[in-house]
Amino acid sequence: MEKRTQVISYTVYESIDDLDKDDAWLLREARSQTELSYAPYSNYHVAAVARMNDGSIVHGTNQENASFPVGLCAERVLLAAVSSVSPGESIDTLAVSYNNHRDGSDHPVAPCGICRQSLSEFEDRMKQPIRLILGGMTGEVFIFDSAKSLLPFTFEGNELRG
Repeated sequence: MEKRTQVISYTVYESIDDLDKDDAWLLREARSQTELSYAPYSNYHVAAVARMNDGSIVHGTNQENASFPVGLCAERVLLAAVSSVSPGESIDTLAVSYNNHRDGSDHPVAPCGICRQSLSEFEDRMKQPIRLILGGMTGEVFIFDSAKSLLPFTFEGNELRG
């Protein structure tokens, strides 16, 4: 028997004011984009904003549906948009924010499991890590050097090959 340890490393900032100007702008943009989400059932508005390697910006917001399983998370909407408007282009940095209209939005939240898997596979496809900036409308901000940090044991495409 062998015991192994997995360590996840990320940087914690006290507030958006402590970020460099480019990261602060990206998080502010994600915060403002939360109002464009469609979340009439949960009132949990999420936005993801990507700065691409070429400097362009792509937005995505969560899209709920009365048939809950068919809703889309902001991160996957963003990945679909990136693949449509900038095929083959890598994401440099992705900021995710949320505005919970029923409760507070004062701390970072991480992408769900499906989004973690999707982000990880996008990194593999583009052969480049995606920096993640996670923050609520106020409070601490977490920065990860790679989306893979959130899902250390991803299911990868090579598992499907014979």
